[in-house]
Parts: sequence; C-alpha cells; structure tokens
Amino acid sequence: MPDSFTRRPTRRAYRCVCGNAVFLRNSACLNCHRQLGFEPERAQVVALHATEFEGQWTIESEGHGNDLTGARRYQRCANYHSAAACNWLRPLDASLPGGDDCLCISCSLNRTIPDQSVPENHVLWQRIEVAKRRLVSQLLALGLPVTTLTRTPWQDAERGLAFDFLRTLDPQFPVTTGHAMGVITIDAQEADDAHREATREALQEPYRTLLGHLRHEVAHYYWDRLVAGTPWIEPFRQLFGDERKDYAQALQTHYAIGAPFDWAQRHVSAYASSHPWEDWAETWAHYLHMRDGMDTARSFGFEAGDIVVDKLPYTLGALWDSQRPGAQAYLDFVNNWLAITTVLNELSGSMGERDFYPFVLPAAAVAKLQLVHEVIKAAAVK
Repeated sequence: MPDSFTRRPTRRAYRCVCGNAVFLRNSACLNCHRQLGFEPERAQVVALHATEFEGQWTIESEGHGNDLTGARRYQRCANYHSAAACNWLRPLDASLPGGDDCLCISCSLNRTIPDQSVPENHVLWQRIEVAKRRLVSQLLALGLPVTTLTRTPWQDAERGLAFDFLRTLDPQFPVTTGHAMGVITIDAQEADDAHREATREALQEPYRTLLGHLRHEVAHYYWDRLVAGTPWIEPFRQLFGDERKDYAQALQTHYAIGAPFDWAQRHVSAYASSHPWEDWAETWAHYLHMRDGMDTARSFGFEAGDIVVDKLPYTLGALWDSQRPGAQAYLDFVNNWLAITTVLNELSGSMGERDFYPFVLPAAAVAKLQLVHEVIKAAAVK
C-alpha cells in the first residue's frame, strides 16, 4: 500500500533476536527467555541486554557482545511491577533521567487510576492499561502529538492529555465517560466484560469495547487540538455539520427519540448522528480501528489482494476530495479493509460468533473518513 500507509504502519508482529514471534504485551521471550520491552520511539518490542547497573538496559541489537559503548540506556516503566504490568521502556538520558518512580509515556498520561486498595480494581486497571497501551502505541506510530497534561518530561500544560479512570462509588452519582479540556474520564466498570456487554445490549449497540471508548474519547481531544480554530474547520463543517449546534440539547434529543431513520446512509453509527462532534469522534475511532486492523493484518502477511469477494469496491466519486495527493491510496485502503472484514465476518460465523465487523460503510462515511485521514496525515510529526 503506497504513501502514508507504508511510511507509518503500526507494526503488530515483532520478533525477538532469537527469531521467535513476540507480541505487544510480552515482557519476556518464551523461547530464549530474553527480557523484552516496548520502545515507544521505535514503536516496537525489542530484546533487552542487562548493563552493569541494576535496572538499566540497552537494546540487544545495538550492542556488540558486552561492549555497550554509546548504546542508549533504558529503564522499565515504574508500573512494570504493578497491576498494570506495563512492559514499556523509558529512555535514560539528560532529558529523561531515571528513578524508581519514573513512568513511561503511556503511564505518564494517567492522572487518576482505580483505587488499588480494592483488590477487584487490580484486574480492571490492568485491562484498561492493555487497551490504552494499544491506543497510545498507535498514536505514536501515526506520528500524532502525544503530550501529558500533568507529568514531566512530556508535559504540555495547555494542550496535553490526561486520563482519569474512575469507578462509581454511589449509584446516585455515576461516573460519566467523556472528555473535557484535555482530560478523558473512563468508567472503570467498562473493563468488566459482563457490565460492558449488558450495557451494549441495553443500548442496542453492535460494537462496544474498552479500546473503542478510548479511541472515541481521544478523538474529542484531537478535534480540539487539530481542527478547532484551524483551516480544517470549514471542510469539517461541510462534511460533519456545524458543531456550534447546541450540544446538550442534541444529546438530550438523541436519547429521547433515537437516531433518524436514515442515519445509516450518512454515519458509521447511530450515535454519530446525534451531533457533529460525536460524528467526528465515532468516525475518528472507526478510522483507528481500520488502520490498526489493516496494519495488524499486513504485519502478519495477510494481504487483501489474496481475497476474492463478490462486492463492488468504492470509486473515487465516494471521496471528499478525489484530487488530493494520495486519494487513490486512501481509497485502496478502504476497499482492502472491506474485503478483509468480509472474510473475517465469515470466520466469525464459522465459530458461531457474531460478526467481527458489524458495520456497513455508506459513501458519506467514506468521505468523512478521508477527512480524518488527511487531518492525521497533516499532523504527523515528521
């Protein structure tokens, strides 16, 4: 796949130096027992070599035997030994000094975590962090700016991001998942499979996951950072609508009477029809689903070109701007994704499960997804 799709893939298939396959969550190779860690600047899992200083590591491929001269040193995230079981690395240099309490860039985004004196919160927090690390690893791989609201050394007090993972203590005051001023609040109960499935059924949603929540809420953050007050606002309003429409009233109306009968002709989900901000957030989240899904498939050698499906592909006429550089590559990405998910849905059926990809993309959503693609591409750190 040409252009931005090959320059910035989110790699999901990694290999230890011994040749064994390893994965994003691994902290040790099951074959050779080497220590592993995720290096966020490279966006990949690497094998580690112990240094003469306890708790300090180098990347094995950078050393020559025991000669570590000039090799960059790393420390494991302070949450490695916590319930979060974080396997990310933190570089050690003049700008990033070490210490027993030093967190990686992903964990540095946390402002509040579930009360760890409550044993059942350990599992909830671990599941939340697994999903968040997948999100943050993708944001970094795409080149999007990732800065923290409250913690150094990645702090940006004006435009940074922070997460509050909260759990309802009083049913009269439930935690509301949402975003405001750079702070994303997530109800920790969304990490409980039974609770989340009951909510999905009650709201008649085809898809509801913890990762989906994170991708949706971070979309609001990036709208504030990348779209509001920029030249992107006009194409946004052309495709998504005028965000100055009363937001509270729009949501109240949506929950009172539901989505318009024809929402599926214009949106990726029913909730996306409630307000232009929610349409953006649902579309952004969907784009991240598609990119990570395609990147994962390609990481393991699964190419859409190998698939034959009886489905007419979208043409350039479905795009927001068919003349933009890379428009054909984007269109190929969409059509390849739809081909792959057709097969994955059939595989799900073979296992007696509901569809892996329970969506139908209308042409209007394909156009909106192109705008999200262009905003991300323009914002990518070179």
